[in-house]
Amino acid sequence: MDKKKIQQIEEVSKQAEKEAQQENILDILLDEDNKDPIVLIDNTGRRLTFEQIAVIPYNEKIYCVLKPVDKIENVQDDEAIVFFVDEQEGKEPVLMVETDEKTAINVFDEYYNLLDEEDKKRKKKTEKK
Repeated sequence: MDKKKIQQIEEVSKQAEKEAQQENILDILLDEDNKDPIVLIDNTGRRLTFEQIAVIPYNEKIYCVLKPVDKIENVQDDEAIVFFVDEQEGKEPVLMVETDEKTAINVFDEYYNLLDEEDKKRKKKTEKK
């Protein structure tokens, strides 16, 4: 084999290895030990970094609440964004911004309900001590 073919094979091999190392977004979101930021790429190719706030199952879909680390136009510093996991058959799951305002509000409400439940559990534990 000539050097050019060997180089092409090595490049394809490196690309395949790189793709294999990329984790599924669901694995990242559901990993309780993951403290790393979530990096997404928008339609223009811009990399955006988010802090994961919560993963919320709602209406047979998986949603996540992410707070932008990077400045995003029309998003205040104290705001978070609701995304849903778009799972298309035969493709890797991707995160999509939830554009239905009512659904986004319901996901936030569910998030606040879960926080309240967790707070009640903590209070009961401290009262028992």
